[in-house]
Amino acid sequence: QVQLVESGGGLVQAGGSLRLSCAASGSIFSINAMGWYRQAPGKQRELVAVVIKGGNTNYADIVKGRFTMSRDNAKNTAYLQMNSLKPEDTAVYYCNANINTGRGHANVYWGQGTQVTVSS
Repeated sequence: QVQLVESGGGLVQAGGSLRLSCAASGSIFSINAMGWYRQAPGKQRELVAVVIKGGNTNYADIVKGRFTMSRDNAKNTAYLQMNSLKPEDTAVYYCNANINTGRGHANVYWGQGTQVTVSS
């Protein structure tokens, strides 16, 4: 019953910016954590940023200083502000969430992904 929907991807030139959104909906009791991952062709999916409820945001070294993740807990929505984009940032970006659908029952959910393409 839980669904994650990403939006905001697109084509941008190197040095540009994009803002991704991830909205979680459905039978949500609470959200333990939300994160962003990405996967480029021929590469495994990698962590971009993750935030645990009540904790700090952790970023992959390759995006530190350029990307900022934020959450609107009231809306069950996560954002990823991506600045100073590089061609190597090109990938499908996926939203991830660890969600309690009931007390003591947590599951991991994934969005469908949104394409980010950074041109030279």
